[in-house]
Amino acid sequence: MSLHDDAVLVLKAYEGQAELRQIYLDHLAAHPDGMWKACEAGHLTASALVIDPDQGRVLLTLHRKLRMWLQMGGHCEPQDVSLAAAALREATEESGIPGLTLLGGPVRLDRHPIPAPCHWHLDVQYAAVAPPGSTQAISEESLDLRWFPYEAVAEVADESVVRLLEATRARL
Repeated sequence: MSLHDDAVLVLKAYEGQAELRQIYLDHLAAHPDGMWKACEAGHLTASALVIDPDQGRVLLTLHRKLRMWLQMGGHCEPQDVSLAAAALREATEESGIPGLTLLGGPVRLDRHPIPAPCHWHLDVQYAAVAPPGSTQAISEESLDLRWFPYEAVAEVADESVVRLLEATRARL
C-alpha cells in the first residue's frame, strides 16, 4: 500500500473534524502528489506531540525557521510506510528520544498556510508517549527543546498546540 493510500484510509477512519477531514480527502483526490513537499497546492505533513503523562508535561521544540514552540513533525519521506510511521519518525528524530509510542490514530487535524511556493500544510497530528526517564537531544531543526507542564503550554505555544494538547489529554 502506498503512503497516499494509507493517508486516505486513515482520514476516512478518523471520526473528528468532518469538514477539515473532507478538505484533506479532496486534496488527495485532486493531487496524486499531495503527500509530498513538491506539491505546490499544499501537502500532508505528520506530527506528534511528545508527552510524559506521569510527569504531566509535554516536550516542545523551538522551531529553527518559525521561531515558535511546536510539537515535533514535518514532511513525509519516501521511506515512510504510513502517516503514523512518518509522525513517529519525525518525533523520534526531533526529540532524540528512542522508544516513543503513539497513542493510536490521529488526535486532530490542523491546516495552516505556509510561504510560497507551497500554500498549505495539511497536518495530521498524533500524540507520542515518552518512556519513563527519557532524555531529549536537540536536533538541527530546533533552536531549543524543552519540557513544559501542561498548564504552561498556553503561555508559550499557539492555539494549534493548545488544542492538540487538550485533545491528547482527553485520550489519556
